[in-house]
Amino acid sequence: MDGRRSPTLEDVAARAGVSRATASRVVNGDPRVRESAREAVTAAIAELGYRPNRAARSLVVREPDSVAVLVHEPDERIFADPFFGGLLRGVGQRLAPTGLQMVLVMGDPVRDGARMERYLRGGHTDGVIVVSAHRGDGLVAALTETRLPTVFVGRPLTGADTFVYVDVDNCEGGRLAARRLVERGCHRIGTVTGPLDMAAGIDRHQGWSEELAAAGLPTDLVEVGDFTAEGGARAVRALLERAPDLDGLFVASDLMAAAAMSELVAAGRRVPEDVALVGFDASAAAGMTRPPLTTVTNPVSEMAVRATELLLRLMRREEAASEVLPTRLVPGGTA
Repeated sequence: MDGRRSPTLEDVAARAGVSRATASRVVNGDPRVRESAREAVTAAIAELGYRPNRAARSLVVREPDSVAVLVHEPDERIFADPFFGGLLRGVGQRLAPTGLQMVLVMGDPVRDGARMERYLRGGHTDGVIVVSAHRGDGLVAALTETRLPTVFVGRPLTGADTFVYVDVDNCEGGRLAARRLVERGCHRIGTVTGPLDMAAGIDRHQGWSEELAAAGLPTDLVEVGDFTAEGGARAVRALLERAPDLDGLFVASDLMAAAAMSELVAAGRRVPEDVALVGFDASAAAGMTRPPLTTVTNPVSEMAVRATELLLRLMRREEAASEVLPTRLVPGGTA
């Protein structure tokens, strides 16, 4: 193949040893293809760096026209969590002067994974911002194979050495939350983590655990949450059953923390007099509780803008490096 031109579908078919029609069916996700042929075509796509539809489109358009924001979460979480609204605003603001269209691609990690992978392999977009990546996502393999310019918001657990990402210092944020509770004199401090198949959930828990261990306090009062209000409420009820004498609580998102506060009050526990509470995100949810949450900043709009800027650099074939933004404690009335 001439190294000066982009690989074509014919090149893929020739490398895979199949017909052009078979290669096209694989690219378009047609299930009526033998597994051996599918594997051969997939390998050829990865080897040649073929991007379906992009080469032909670029001859006409001459420039990129869209960026996909890919969110691997159920719809109900995306629309309920203010984190995602702040992120989309940040991406949209940065893309506004460029003429690029933002396309939102979202779906449940279990139910919609295959559909989202087909979208990425179908050549429908020129760059991708991935939000809320989970361990084991097939999307990482699809992004690797297509070689689409990609930036993650949040460190991916798979591919962190390969992909560019923008994250907040979640580990330090967990330490700040735990330190606040220790300084208030709490001794039975629990936590509701985020999902432990995501870097944010793992790192916030790690920072909390390290700070408590340094203070000589136990680190066994842990319940795993899912960044939803329902998950936060469920986890706090479980913690109270295990530790009726709980006097400090770090909840790994404001949305979960607001729900946790309601559960504590329902159980007859005053906040902060009986249980001091710290959230994470410094989102709109933190100001909606009474008293307002003490929380840890998660500069989502800034992360979104930085991720978009890095993606634009990659799309121009310029170098870009991952970034980790600092965080800080925002005092409120709960701790």
